[in-house]
Amino acid sequence: RAEEDAVTQTQMMTYDKEAIARSVACMLIEIKAVLFRADEPFTLTSGAKSPVYIDCRKIISFPRARSAMMDHGKTVIMNEVGFESLDALAGGETAGIPFAAWLAERTGLPMQYVRKKPKGFGRDARIEGDIHEGQRVLLVEDLMTDGGSKLSFIEALRTAGAECAHTFVIFYYDIFKDTPERLAAEGVALHYLTTWWDVLAASRESGAFDDATLEQVEAFLHDPRGWSAAHGGA
Repeated sequence: RAEEDAVTQTQMMTYDKEAIARSVACMLIEIKAVLFRADEPFTLTSGAKSPVYIDCRKIISFPRARSAMMDHGKTVIMNEVGFESLDALAGGETAGIPFAAWLAERTGLPMQYVRKKPKGFGRDARIEGDIHEGQRVLLVEDLMTDGGSKLSFIEALRTAGAECAHTFVIFYYDIFKDTPERLAAEGVALHYLTTWWDVLAASRESGAFDDATLEQVEAFLHDPRGWSAAHGGA
């Protein structure tokens, strides 16, 4: 027991959110999950134009980076949510499922996953796994933009009887300033590893992208809707 307490205290003392954010940002750049393309912007589902794109699904193919990120994830969850404040983790279909599985293994917690909609046959379930009334569940996803899809998953967990007051993502855009307030209004706290601002800083240090591209990226991050409109987007 004394050894477990010592490990817990060490994790608490070594928790450094800025160092974690920088570490994860550097890993995302290294595995080429970060794409910057100012001259030919990406078109998002909404029709908006963006010079930035993050592909968190690439993480699953890089076991060393993935393992380090999951260690960071455990540290963030335990420090920001609590060591005994959760009963289970739930992954959102589909990108959140592998990350929820790895984090469940790291934290020693049960896992579930949440479908985008009921499967339409059999039990017609939307939650897969063991879930019960009052179970304290943290929703795990790969990334968050404005939080809309997360609230749908959280509603499903709550409808099934669980309590869901926290969501964790690898990557948070942090450019839509009303996102934390939108989540807070629904009783949900956001936890994450890194943001576009961290990636921008790491990109400048690494020299992975030219200055002109990074200037356009920074302009977008400060005013995503205005940048999109100026480049033919919705």
